Amino acid sequence: MLVESATAALRQTFSPPLRAILWKSLGLTLGLLVLLWLGLTRLVQAFQASHHISAQYPILDSLAYYLAGFGLFVVLAYLMPAISILVAGFFLDDAAAIVERTDFPNDPPGRPMPLGTAMFYAVRFAGVTLLVNLAALVIFFVPVIGIAAFFGANAYLLAREYFEMAAARFRPLPEAAEMRRTFAVRTLSAGCLMSAMMIVPILNLLTPLFGIALMVHLHKRLSGRRQLAAPVPR
Repeated sequence: MLVESATAALRQTFSPPLRAILWKSLGLTLGLLVLLWLGLTRLVQAFQASHHISAQYPILDSLAYYLAGFGLFVVLAYLMPAISILVAGFFLDDAAAIVERTDFPNDPPGRPMPLGTAMFYAVRFAGVTLLVNLAALVIFFVPVIGIAAFFGANAYLLAREYFEMAAARFRPLPEAAEMRRTFAVRTLSAGCLMSAMMIVPILNLLTPLFGIALMVHLHKRLSGRRQLAAPVPR
């Protein structure tokens, strides 16, 4: 079941409709990162000017500026997956609808989340992902334990958020959460697959769209088509 769902999700991720959403979300993500980098570098320059470092130690000033710029680049590269998840979160309902329409054309379509709920989910998930990954980063370099913590935390978070988001298009949120717990082994296995993608640079940017496509397929297969005859009204 997981292999079939993952294969279908990968195909959908590179299909023209989802590819358009991918480019849109990546463009917004890069735009936000550039704005953050520019803002932070201006803060570094203002700090140096306020302490008169440029006048007293011009060589040290230049060195500090470039070191700070490199440090900010590393930090923003680390934040990129979380920011891409936040940005892509606003498009995931559209992506789920595309997957349902193209891969399950004979099934009734799901109902999108209200805009406020979708925004809350996107911001909450991005925030929790960032906090968990920052905590995991502290022990990342501890042999075995660090990598296991990073992998396990992301697997759980990705499984929980993406499955419930896909399921909530057809059932109330409490029921979606209960369904995830009922099929914990299968949903967590899917989360492990997504977590593996998160570890790989560049590939981790595909995680949001791949994840929602994967969970749409997994939810359909776990539910059975008869149970999806009447999506829950909003």
